[in-house]
Amino acid sequence: MDIRKIKKLIEMLEESQLSEIEITEGEESIRLSRGSAAPNAPVLAAALAPPSAPAEVTPSYIPQPTIPVADPEIPEPDETSGALCSPMVGTFYASPNPDSKPYVEIGSRVSVGDTLCMIEAMKIFNQVDAEVSGVVKKILKNSGDPVEYGETLFVIEEDGG
Repeated sequence: MDIRKIKKLIEMLEESQLSEIEITEGEESIRLSRGSAAPNAPVLAAALAPPSAPAEVTPSYIPQPTIPVADPEIPEPDETSGALCSPMVGTFYASPNPDSKPYVEIGSRVSVGDTLCMIEAMKIFNQVDAEVSGVVKKILKNSGDPVEYGETLFVIEEDGG
C-alpha cells in the first residue's frame, strides 16, 4: 500500500468522527484506530471470533518516561531546509538489513522519491522516500529507534530554486 494513501487515511480518520478505519486491497490491509482511554462500543470482530481459536496477544506500545532534552539538535526551519517526518508509528531502520550500508548518510544528495529509510510497523516494512531534492543535513534517528507519527527523522537542505 502506498505511503501517500496511508497518510491520506490518517488525515481522514483525524478529520472524521470515526474511531477506526480498516481498508483491504488484495492481500494488503491496514487498520487505523483512534487512541482512546476506553472503547465506545464493543468490537464486533472479537464477538465473531470462533471460541476454539486462541487469540494471539501482542503487547501494545507502552509509553516510557521521557527525559527532557534540549533542542539544539533540531535546527530552526528556514526557507532552504526541510524536515522529513515519520508517516507512521513504528521502528526506524537506516538500512535494508543490519549488514548493509545505510540508504543515506549526512551529506548524501537525494532526489524526490529516493528511499531514505524503512519503518517497520506490525511486521511490515515501509519505505520512507524523499519528498524534496537536496542534501541530508541531519539524521535524527538510529536503526532500531522507535518513532512516532509526525516525528522528524531527517533534515534535508533543499536545492535552491
